[in-house]
Order: sequence, then structure tokens, then C-alpha cells
Amino acid sequence: MTFLNPAVLFGLIAASVPILIHLFNLRKLKKIEFSTLAFLKELQKNKIRKIKLKQWILLALRVLIILFLVFAFARPTLKGIAIGGTTSAAKTTAVLIIDDTFSMSVIDNNGSLLNQAKAAAKNLLKNFQEGDEVAVIQVSQSDKKNVNLSKSIVDIQKSIDAIEPSYQSSLLHNSITKAVQVLSQSKNFNKEIYILSDFQSGRLADEKTLSDFSSILYENVRIYAVNYSGKDVYNIGVDNLKVNTQIFEKDKPVNFTITVTNYSNQNVDNVIVSLFVDNERSAQVSANINAGESKQLTIDALVKSSGFVNVFAEIEDDEILHDNRRYTSVFIPAKIPIIIFTDDAADSRFIELALTAIENQNTFGITEKNLSELSAYDLKRYEVVLIIGSQNLNAWNKLREYSLNNGSLFLAPGSRTTLAAFQKMLDEIGLSTPTTLVGKAGDQTNSVLFETTDINHPVFQNIFTNKEKTKIESPDIFSYFKISTQGKGRNIITLQDGSSFLAEYRIKDGKIFLMNSAPVLSWSNFPLKSIFVPLMNKSVLYLASKDKSEMNILAGDDFDIDLRGRSVSQLKVLRPDNTDEFIPLDESAANTVVKYDKSNLIGNYKILSSSKVFDQISVNADPMESKTQYLEKQDVENYLSKINFQGKLLFLDREENIGDAVLKARFGSELWKHFLIIALLFAFVEMLVARSAKKDLVEMSK
Repeated sequence: MTFLNPAVLFGLIAASVPILIHLFNLRKLKKIEFSTLAFLKELQKNKIRKIKLKQWILLALRVLIILFLVFAFARPTLKGIAIGGTTSAAKTTAVLIIDDTFSMSVIDNNGSLLNQAKAAAKNLLKNFQEGDEVAVIQVSQSDKKNVNLSKSIVDIQKSIDAIEPSYQSSLLHNSITKAVQVLSQSKNFNKEIYILSDFQSGRLADEKTLSDFSSILYENVRIYAVNYSGKDVYNIGVDNLKVNTQIFEKDKPVNFTITVTNYSNQNVDNVIVSLFVDNERSAQVSANINAGESKQLTIDALVKSSGFVNVFAEIEDDEILHDNRRYTSVFIPAKIPIIIFTDDAADSRFIELALTAIENQNTFGITEKNLSELSAYDLKRYEVVLIIGSQNLNAWNKLREYSLNNGSLFLAPGSRTTLAAFQKMLDEIGLSTPTTLVGKAGDQTNSVLFETTDINHPVFQNIFTNKEKTKIESPDIFSYFKISTQGKGRNIITLQDGSSFLAEYRIKDGKIFLMNSAPVLSWSNFPLKSIFVPLMNKSVLYLASKDKSEMNILAGDDFDIDLRGRSVSQLKVLRPDNTDEFIPLDESAANTVVKYDKSNLIGNYKILSSSKVFDQISVNADPMESKTQYLEKQDVENYLSKINFQGKLLFLDREENIGDAVLKARFGSELWKHFLIIALLFAFVEMLVARSAKKDLVEMSK
């Protein structure tokens, strides 16, 4: 047995007071006048013995009352450790794991779950004594933030007060791993881990990353778990916002797909989903979503501006607000810079005319150069590079590097292109090579026609006014290189012999269009057909479009800032909360990729150089954090078994005083209530005995 308030035991001195009073009364002689000796004879000897016995009983009862009252206030406990006094005297190292992910922002009758966890953590600080070490781990920060032990309770309390719900998410296992690292640095005898979480399903651990922690989490380590789940949470989340349109034009609609999930246990009718473009509500749709169901909603919105356009989908408020928005962005250049390289300037005449038609005359900024000059130009400055020919080309590596770094190419033979030169160029870039040259330029004796057209390819988007009439009038192809995509690319248009007339290839992040016939009248009459102008425009617009909606960057993830091919003197990141951060650059950072590691907010991060935005990254919340299913005790026990935890796991009730519950768990079951009841019983018996003794004395005095 030990006492949680041993200082109160000094009160045991008070137990001597009844004894002193009793002794004082014995020394006090009372004179009784006797009229005759007959009175003494009448006094019964057994009456005297009875009175003395009651006096001794009263003395014992009064001493016991004081003893048990003092013991009750000293809070006696039955200890769980055999070594007497060791646990209470040894120093303690404790790690407080506080779940600050946004699922803890749920509010119940006692306030938000996170605020309850913070209050409990501060209450726990009262249990630590001078010399004890404490560290705080935020679940959202467990992957990045360094954690240090502190002996200053004031500093620890300040760090707890500063915790707010985070958009970042992480597994509890990462926090426990960090706690193990902290405990391994401590030499204190007692080691404790406190987990204050809602124990959300799916956020405990990835079994592929589990380790054996038995060398640190041995028998003397205790884990205290406080579970804040239990409420039936109403939550609907926007899980994804996908841009379906692949060709972006100013004042043209863009098509989006919004994925909305009902994480609640109840069906919800008329969920309103709004789409905002540059912070203006541009479209709205509603849906009925059953419990646990995900729905994909398609919606169109008009984009009226150029540059990087901010887009987000939003639903109405529910019990978890952090997952009610999903961000993305699209880029619509005010004027698309393109460069055309040719062996012969006349070879690009029809393409240039198509790109400068009246309705497109302000869309493209065109530069024309000879292929022999390609090595002298910085291709990164252009959204699309068009190569018409191959005879004068000797910078194949530069073209391949450009395509690997998210560059877009349009390749076609020129009027003087030979089979060997075209094969060499395509092979160096990494594309399918032609096997033969079919036909002869200027000879219209034999020609082939289009066989199949992939109408579903984005280049045919909005070309046909009548959706049912999508057949293309085929040109006559007199001469062409016979090319097969060989599984490397996607055929857009094929010829009657099965060869590819126009195909799309992907090399890493780069897009490449390959046409097998020169855009001149001696090779075909394609430039004279009605499809030529819109197809060339759509092809270049498609190649110039940069869609980043497929990038799934979650809050807390690092993302890359691509500086390759850019002359950047000063790099600045404008965060979603309109705060900015300057990133220092040295000479080694030029023409490279810089990592940004402070994406703790959701929204669009603008990347600037010299006040000009050259990139924009969308960051969103992890949908896994939106779940409203929670773990059972058995799940936690199974997890601890897998990491070979050797100590003791105790689940604490969040409704009780956590600090007192931990003391009870540390030292055993408290007995103060029992001692108090015994003291009251003794007091009741003392009252009865005292009344009886007083009555006897009165009778003797008569």
C-alpha cells in the first residue's frame, strides 16, 4: 500500500489527542461525599468494570476515527508493482500523442474533441514532478517535426495550447514510432505514452511498415489510450475534383467531375455542390446520396479569364468542415508562344495560315526558324515546338530533353524529308520509326484515304456542331511514311493500309503528335480540306494545355517546383492564406527542381519569379481523414501485439478525470472511500457507546 498524498499523514499526530485527554481525566480526582458506608456496599463491582471497559472502547474508537480520516485524505492505494516505493520515487519520461487531424474537430456536448484532448493533456501535466521529462507529438506533424523532451511544464503547456486542427493527416503508427525514438533517448526508469485520439479506422498503421519495438517498449512501459470517438458524426466530403476538358480556351466552358461521398450513417437528400471559378460561383448541382455512397457529378463552368485560373468545388457545412472543399486549377495562356522549325519555310505555310485564321489570330504567338538553328533556342520558353522536316536537324537530344521536361512537340515530315533522316529523328526521340516511304510527292496516280478516326480524342472536342454527324471528309494522301504506333502511342487517324496518319505519344510528362505526311500539296490535299484548320488549331491547343488535376498532392506532402529551363532570380511562394514565403536560391538551384515542404494548408499555391506567376500547385485534404468509422479496443491491442509491445496498455474513459485515472493506474486502486466509510462507522459506534457510558455515570452519581 502507498499514499498519493503522503504529506497528510502528518495528521496522524492528532491521534494522540484522545489519549492525552484520557490520561488527563485519570489524574483529575473527583470528591464524592458519602453519607454512609452503605452506599459503597451497594455499588456493584461489575458496574465499575463495565464503565471502565466503555471508556477504553471510546478511547480506541476516537483514535481509530482520527487514523482512518487521516488515511482517507492521504489517498491510500493498493500498488500494482511489488517493489515498495520504487514507482513513485523514480523519474518519469512521458510522451503525449495528441491527434490534431481534422477528424478531431467534431463538436459534441463537451466541445470539440481536440479541445477535450488538449484539456486532458494539460490535466495530465499535474501528475509530473520535478525532474520528469515530457514531450508532445502532434499526429499531423509526426512525419516531419522534430520532437524534444522538456522538463519545463510551462513550455509543454504552451505547446499544447498552440495546437489547432490540421489539414494534414498521418498514421498513428508514425506518432508511436516517433514516441519510441524519444523514449530510447531517455534513461529514466518510468516511461509512458499517452494517446489522445478518436482512433479513426484506417489511420492506425500500414502493416507493411511495422517494426519490432520490444527493445524500447519493454515491461516497464505503459501506454494510456483515451478514445474520443463515440458520436454518430454527420459528414459529407468532396473527395475529388477532376478536369475532364483537355483543351482550354478563354470564354469556353470547361467540364469537371466532382466526387462527393456521404460518410454518415444516414441517407442525405439534396446535397448542393457549387463550383467556383476565380472565387465566383459559376455552376451548381444537387444530388441525393445514400449512407456510405460516393457519387460522381459532372458539371460545366465558363472560364472567362486567362492565366492560372483557380477552381474549387464546395458543399454546405456539416460536422467536419475541413473536407467540404476541393481545389484544382487550369492554365489558359493569353497568347500561346509556339515556334516552328522547318527545312524549307514554304513547308509551314498552310499550318501558319491555319493558326492565324481570323478567330485565332490572337491565340498564338508564332516564331519561325530553320531547323539548323534549333540548338540556339531555349525551347522551354515555348508551349509547343513544331518540327516540319528533319534534314537540317542535328539537335535530337535537345528535342528529347524538352519532351521529357513536360514539353510538347508536333512532328511532321517536310517536302524534302528522306526516309533515313526521318527514321533517325524519331528513333533519337524514342518514337515509332517508319518502315518505308509510300508513294511519290507530286504523283497523284495512287492515293490512300482515312480509314478510322478516334472521335473521342480531345482534339475533336467541339469541332462538330452536330454530334450525330462526325464523319470526316478524307483527303487524298499521295505520299507518306508508313508508321505503326507499335503500342507506344494512340492512333488518332489511321489510313486504309492500317498505318498511322496522326498519333499521340507520351514521353514521361511530354506530349508528342506525329503526322506521317508533309503538310504540303505535293504530298496530299489535306491542307485544302475543311477539317485541316480546326484540327491543326485543336492539336496545338491540346499540346499547349497543362492539366494538373491528376496531381494528387495532399496537405503536408512535399511538392516540386520545376525551374528547369527557367531563369529565376528570386523564387516566391504565395500560400492559400495570402502569406508569402521567399525561397533562397543558390547557383546549384538553377535549372533544377526545388522541393517545397510547407504545404500545411489546402488551396492553390502560386509560384512566382519577379512577381510573375509561372506555376500553380493545388493541395487538398486526405479523404481518409473524412471517415466516421472508428477502431475497437481489440484493433489497438492487435496492433500493439504486432509491434511486440511488452508493457501494459490501459484504456481511460474520457468522461473521468484523466489525471486521477492515471494516478490510479500507476499506483493501483484507491482506498480512500473505504477508509472514510470505516471512519464514519466508527464515529457512529462511538456516539452510541458514549451515550451509554454517560448514562451509566449518571446512574452511579445518584
